[in-house]
Amino acid sequence: MNTEKFEIVAKTFQGLEDVLAEEIRQLGGENVETGRRMVSFQGDKTLLYKANLACRTALRILKPIYKFEAANPDEVYEKMKAFPWETLLSPETTFSIDSVTYSDSFKHSKFVTYRAKDAIADYFMKKSGKRPSVRLNGAEVVLNLHIAQMSCTLSLDSSGESLHKRGYRVGQTEAPINEVLAAGMILKTGWHGEKDLIDPMCGSGTILIEAALIATNTYPGIFRKSFAFERWKDFDEELFETLYNDDSHEREFTHRIYGSDISPRAIDIATQNIKSAGVSKYIDLKVMPFQRYESAPSPEGILITNPPYGERLTSSDLLGLYESIGNRLKHVFKGYEAWIISYHKECFDRIGLKPSARIELMNGALECEFRKYEIFDGRYKEFKGEGHNLDKRYDAPHRRASHSPAPYNRRKSYEGHRDERPRGDERPWRGEKPWRGERSERPASRPSTPFKGKSFERRDRFNPEGEKPHRLHGDEAFRKFVTFKQPSIKPNDETTKPHQEETDKKD
Repeated sequence: MNTEKFEIVAKTFQGLEDVLAEEIRQLGGENVETGRRMVSFQGDKTLLYKANLACRTALRILKPIYKFEAANPDEVYEKMKAFPWETLLSPETTFSIDSVTYSDSFKHSKFVTYRAKDAIADYFMKKSGKRPSVRLNGAEVVLNLHIAQMSCTLSLDSSGESLHKRGYRVGQTEAPINEVLAAGMILKTGWHGEKDLIDPMCGSGTILIEAALIATNTYPGIFRKSFAFERWKDFDEELFETLYNDDSHEREFTHRIYGSDISPRAIDIATQNIKSAGVSKYIDLKVMPFQRYESAPSPEGILITNPPYGERLTSSDLLGLYESIGNRLKHVFKGYEAWIISYHKECFDRIGLKPSARIELMNGALECEFRKYEIFDGRYKEFKGEGHNLDKRYDAPHRRASHSPAPYNRRKSYEGHRDERPRGDERPWRGEKPWRGERSERPASRPSTPFKGKSFERRDRFNPEGEKPHRLHGDEAFRKFVTFKQPSIKPNDETTKPHQEETDKKD
């Protein structure tokens, strides 16, 4: 077995670098260092494969192979042409290049990509009179060129498609949360399955599924059809099969995960996605708006949710929706930790609770906050006297010495599915290599319009300047608050929302 160690770089979303670094340390990475939307570390081929399978908060796993200095695209061409490309490619090989630039000298990343492609083509034309073909999707070799000022790093992309494309999603609502962001949010809370979890606005079920995978310590990469490293010349198929079929790291989850949504169609899609991920055994679903909760599904637990922001999903009274969220938290979810991600400060203000933590996260192009609310029963002075304190800012996840499940087994009845999750040899993705032909392509989601130049505080959007909003109560408030637009259900397609690295190109 090849145990030679080399540099590896994992890309992620802004705000999740610390969580990804901890994941890599747990996998055995050495010399782990965090940077802007990335984590670098040392490891061997086993760790490279395992990082693709196991990392929940990584978008791509890169293997740097060539570093050089260049002041303009022509110098990039000359340096790229000097690389011994026959070690990676042949005239019969297909390849693609993705360029990311942070430099005053390189204003157009696409032009840099064209020059890099020209260098590779001209190299082979001079050597053999033939050139390899460029293929945008499904290329045999995927290259990544990163330029920071004059420092250029050429890497092999071992992942291929972004790792947020787990492979379990068979349908989606109009504004699904990215799988990597959902997993990062859960890990930021410190939850690993020690108590019940609820998402009362679950949409297509992404947070629920990622929570189940975390609670059982199931690798998210087992659902994917393929990785780019499987097409490398030095691919070790036996090693990868061993890692892929190893489930010794998985654990039992003795609590419950609950999900609900106002849309019956969203719950139908969530049901399909949950079944595709093989975690129906742990998740209960029901059609119910958050405003109708009269009791929590369990005496204690954690609530994590991604409500509408008013960007893609709309509401006749967005502020009223958030006011009703605060009302339900105070009256129904006492004893819970509630974590809410949102974009507008006005929305958070209408929740009416003081956060005990605020974490800045990027949701696509939106600068969001992920806030924690400790829902306690009684007065704040008594709560504080017990050693608690609200309105703290922190940017690191809670660390736990052990992620073992709670010592008691509690199962509750809650309208949903109780399909047994296949274990061991019964798993559809286990066995002697049937999965290579059986794992089907999962189309991706439709891109959204990037957020541009909008002010965080937009009071005129919700009510006239200086006008105090009229407050409604009871059924009258409910009828007003829940008349927001029903999600438009669309199947996945290949026009997915650009991943974070593509957003970086616009910086």
